[in-house]
Amino acid sequence: MNRLYHFPLSPFCRKVRLVLAEKKIEVELVEEKYWEPSTEFLRRNPAGKVPVLKIDGMTLSDSQAICEYLEETMPDPALLPRDPAQRAEVRRLVAWFDDKFHHDVTVNLVHERVHKKLMRSGYPDGRAMKSGATNVKFHIKYMHWLLDHRRWLAGDQMTLADFAAAAQLSCLDYISDVDWSLSAPVKDWYAKVKSRPAFRSILADQIFGFPQPAHYADLDF
Repeated sequence: MNRLYHFPLSPFCRKVRLVLAEKKIEVELVEEKYWEPSTEFLRRNPAGKVPVLKIDGMTLSDSQAICEYLEETMPDPALLPRDPAQRAEVRRLVAWFDDKFHHDVTVNLVHERVHKKLMRSGYPDGRAMKSGATNVKFHIKYMHWLLDHRRWLAGDQMTLADFAAAAQLSCLDYISDVDWSLSAPVKDWYAKVKSRPAFRSILADQIFGFPQPAHYADLDF
């Protein structure tokens, strides 16, 4: 049995879960408190980070390395285009959401509101949350611009870039930190992504002490 060691409100774990589900790869989900890593978990990934995927007799870590492995070994349905230029654009946007969006927004909101409480590592930093709330508006504007020129974020087809973005936004949406009224195209795009069967398990996530908002699993918001 394939096994994914994950934390439900990690956008990187969610990205991998979306790829696995889209490619119809069955996997057992094992929740891991990465901030309290066991010796056994550190053997799987000395960096002490999730996600970690056990598949094909191997143990893989780093969300992008995992996604690229899945794409190369199980290319249907394709989440990376064949054209090198288009493939580079997908990878650029994946890096944008995994790095810039995550540090500009997700760390300042999800980490401050949720992870700090779960980890018992102090109180939310008001300045960080204010920064995250400001930064998310910039990123939604950028996504709006992309969707004004494209059907999906990276082009005419849904790609890994859409999953990387949706993984980040779904974590924010779980704590009601996305103002969907800022952009109708972005709201419509997210509705398309979260309506996919691959999104079902993510919409069913429950974080102890943080109940889902009423709209979170509503496909029509």
